[in-house]
Amino acid sequence: MAHTQKKMVPVWDRFIRLFHWGLFGFVAIAAATGFLLSPSWINLHIWAGTAAGALILARLFWGIWGSKNARFAGFIKGPRVVAAHIAELRTSKAPRHLGHNPLGAVMIVALLSSAVLLLFTGAAGLGGVFKTGPFGFALAYDFGRTALSLHELLAIALMVLVALHIGGALFEGHRTKDSLVKAMIKGRKEARIGDIETNDVMIRPFTVVFLSGGSLALLFFAGVWLSAKPPYGMPRAAPNPVYADECSACHIAYAPSLLPAQNWSLLMAGLDEHFGEDASLDEETAADITSWLIENAANTVDSKPAHMFSRINPDNPLAITETPFWKRTHLAIPDAVFARPPIYDNGNCVACHSDARSGAFYPANISIPKETSP
Repeated sequence: MAHTQKKMVPVWDRFIRLFHWGLFGFVAIAAATGFLLSPSWINLHIWAGTAAGALILARLFWGIWGSKNARFAGFIKGPRVVAAHIAELRTSKAPRHLGHNPLGAVMIVALLSSAVLLLFTGAAGLGGVFKTGPFGFALAYDFGRTALSLHELLAIALMVLVALHIGGALFEGHRTKDSLVKAMIKGRKEARIGDIETNDVMIRPFTVVFLSGGSLALLFFAGVWLSAKPPYGMPRAAPNPVYADECSACHIAYAPSLLPAQNWSLLMAGLDEHFGEDASLDEETAADITSWLIENAANTVDSKPAHMFSRINPDNPLAITETPFWKRTHLAIPDAVFARPPIYDNGNCVACHSDARSGAFYPANISIPKETSP
């Protein structure tokens, strides 16, 4: 008997394949940097999320004007059709779809919707908590913290959906004797009698490229413009050179936003017994520094460090390194690391945080230095 060559037909266009594997890669990077790696990887996490968002935006346009199997109107069905498809699967009578079947379409919508919500909650958390990104100018810390909590829940939900998506693809591939992974790589599947095809639509690549590119450019420049606006709740205190000179003689000049006003007042009133040292200043200088510290204390700033360090240790209300937040975030670092050069002391924040003097303490600016010769 002569060998009959299988007829292969195009199913997934080049953009869909690039979108699928690109989104998978960016989501994997975001998941690794969010769940497994330290906070210092936050910039890579943000870039992965931003790239995923750009892909999703382009996919939304392609879902309107793209090729027939990519067009949302061609494969998204109503609840009755989905329920009927599930019933057919139970009786092993479900037909083979060249494109997305009704249940697979539900998963696509769920994945894209979750990813979009994940992007917006991540951007809102970044703006509210870290005062950066396009929403940094408008969102308060408490709002950002809530957004980040929701962001984490959505990230877990997305991982569950991805697992279900992979499981569904394996099940469908086994049921129809197809290699769906291979089809998503090469873009072609075997044509068989009884296949259900998506309704054909006109391909308008120029329109898609124009609208996608224009929207991405608009969002990019809008994001750059909004990111440059002054962050919400972050007054830009003018430097106090007297404070910097006096405090830097013994340790770094800590940002005034790291202690509440009442604690700064208490600290400045006891300079003659300043952590075992006499750091007394003349009355005029002390008054000038005290006034500046109070005006820019933690209770006047909406940053994460200001909120966290405001929760002082009542047994030692003046030591930043004795606050619950400092202890919790440095719990995994051995005391020997703080003692070695060039750190020497756990209060030497600038050794590991390049932006410590500003009081920002952005996670990407953390780098524990290697030991050096004293």
